[in-house]
Amino acid sequence: MRMMEEFREFVARGNVVDMAVGIVIGAAFGKIVSSFVGDILMPPIGALLGGVDFSNLAITIKHATDTSPSVVIGYGRFIQTLVDFLIIAFALFFVVKTMNTLKKKQEEKPSTLPEPSNEEVLLAEIRDLLKPKS
Repeated sequence: MRMMEEFREFVARGNVVDMAVGIVIGAAFGKIVSSFVGDILMPPIGALLGGVDFSNLAITIKHATDTSPSVVIGYGRFIQTLVDFLIIAFALFFVVKTMNTLKKKQEEKPSTLPEPSNEEVLLAEIRDLLKPKS
């Protein structure tokens, strides 16, 4: 039973929950980017290049026979996946850059002076008492 308690404690930590949310959002973002690349970005690029559909670009190494399927290198899908990656990396770059800029701005804010310690307060009172009254 101790192992279940440790597991519950591990899952209850904020970092694990934050990581899980990040993974789910990242997977959804990946699907959005894949759709953007495959459905919006690549068709116009293919049209500019003479009606090429990148997902169908492939090199056939061995043609299909009655007993075996064809062996194909699908470099068109690879190109689409590469464009997906570049867009995701670019978006993440801007997210990290924005977070770093916000952190720097927080660090640059002038910090308030810390409250004086009890000793400093007492010394200030003694100093004030010793000043000649005029």
